Amino acid sequence: MTRRARCLAAAALALVTALSATACSADDDPSGRPQPVAGGAAVLPGPVPAGLALRPAPPGAPGAPAVSGALTDGSTVAFADLWATRPVVLVFFSSWCSVCAQRQDALSELARTHRDRVVFVGVATEDKAPDVQRYLREHRVEYPVVLDDDGAIWRAYAVREPPAVVVIAKDGALLRGWPGGVDAATLDGKLRELVLAS
Repeated sequence: MTRRARCLAAAALALVTALSATACSADDDPSGRPQPVAGGAAVLPGPVPAGLALRPAPPGAPGAPAVSGALTDGSTVAFADLWATRPVVLVFFSSWCSVCAQRQDALSELARTHRDRVVFVGVATEDKAPDVQRYLREHRVEYPVVLDDDGAIWRAYAVREPPAVVVIAKDGALLRGWPGGVDAATLDGKLRELVLAS
């Protein structure tokens, strides 16, 4: 091989390497910029809407476990901080759970309907972060998601397997839980009955 041919081959290899280093991955948008981490702090709720009318929690309702966890982007969230100003819905799921996947699109839409009036929070366990990201993007989950790697939050809420859904009133009263999950229409009705006065 001539010196010129070797130089051309080296240049071609350098070009291929540079192009592959800048190629779009599954986590990039069409412009080549990385997408933000789904389920991170960027999707925490905004200000409480003016005039939000909430039903009082029934007397004697037990308190929900006031736990904290790491969101998908590594930031920490305390559940008590979320329910200090409005109701919270906890959605316990795993990316490999087929029932979770069947119900998630409708739950994602319900969370958008009640955005800022009710805080939806996903809690994933027995999962891998890349699989959770794929699931969140595929099902357009636009609310914060805690990665419960050791299952401590699941145990605190007595969740044994996905799916499960829990409704917590403003100030932390535990109102209702559904082991085995719940469809979005039923959950919407319960939110209007239990927590939303308007």
